[in-house]
Amino acid sequence: MCHELTSTGFGPFFGTPCGILAPLYRALDDHAGLLTVAREDNAVGIAAGAVLAGRHPVVLMQNSGLGQSVNALASLVEPYRLGMLLIVSLRGVDPDPTQENLVMGRLTEPLLAGLGVATTTLGRDQNLAEPVGWAADVVQRQGRTAALLVPPPLFGWNA
Repeated sequence: MCHELTSTGFGPFFGTPCGILAPLYRALDDHAGLLTVAREDNAVGIAAGAVLAGRHPVVLMQNSGLGQSVNALASLVEPYRLGMLLIVSLRGVDPDPTQENLVMGRLTEPLLAGLGVATTTLGRDQNLAEPVGWAADVVQRQGRTAALLVPPPLFGWNA
């Protein structure tokens, strides 16, 4: 997926560590450079600056961090049409049974829809060039924010 993101013009990359996204996180760090940011809302703010500089940034986060980022997305990114790509891991959905993640697992897609963020969920056997191409259209051509949702097993995570 790293190659698909960089070859379609996405970058720079910002994120907070996440076990589900760890393989993608490492690949981006090794091949494209990735800035680790302590808080997801801060990563969204830094990415907003990258948009203003003419870039197409990507922010990697868990859906719990999406909850923390709602204000930055609702009051900065969406009203000013600062299109960026969010790659959001889906904690609290099958096969992740952890009690503390169940509510955000249930709320992730409706929350993004309420924010006006277009989403697609990645499939395990899917050609990842297709959803990345879709995201490039939404972010780079339409100037809107898009989110690729990553289910727990996509990159090999298991409970």
